[in-house]
Amino acid sequence: MTVRTCDLPADAFLRRYARDGGYTDCYMTEVPGHIPLSLFVEAFYTSWLFKVERVVLSLTGHYSTDTNAAELARCTSSCFAAWRVEDRGENQLLMSDVTGRTRSWFKIATISGDKSMQTLLYFGSGITAAKNSDTGRLSIGPVFKALMGFHKLYSRALLAATRRKIASSASKMTA
Repeated sequence: MTVRTCDLPADAFLRRYARDGGYTDCYMTEVPGHIPLSLFVEAFYTSWLFKVERVVLSLTGHYSTDTNAAELARCTSSCFAAWRVEDRGENQLLMSDVTGRTRSWFKIATISGDKSMQTLLYFGSGITAAKNSDTGRLSIGPVFKALMGFHKLYSRALLAATRRKIASSASKMTA
């Protein structure tokens, strides 16, 4: 199972940021069985790779724990580290960072086949455009543009680490 780039689903909360000079992306992977959104979100924010990001965020005053991630995933908290819930549905979650410039988005879709069930895990990011004071045009800006290559690799790696964590948890439960 690989992580691949895909179009945002038609009902994606993140779609509202795909216009007016903003940026959005979408990555998807599959896992066997039915995976609830809460498990996906908790696994993402407690994956080994995201824990590295959490250390960096704690240096900026945005400390978080695995318990905080579980509370967010189970809808008992509306914030996590540097993000706040912007929109939440049964199968998707949209988070906004404290600056209001970036978004993180999660979605699940369960597919039932003849003999098996799979869950598609979607992860995407959004960057709102800001008006360039020199040109007057809307743009995500040079800093975000410069970091785009790293961002795309990192997003794939985060989703892959999440998929592995979910698979590892599932194998421990069946063992």
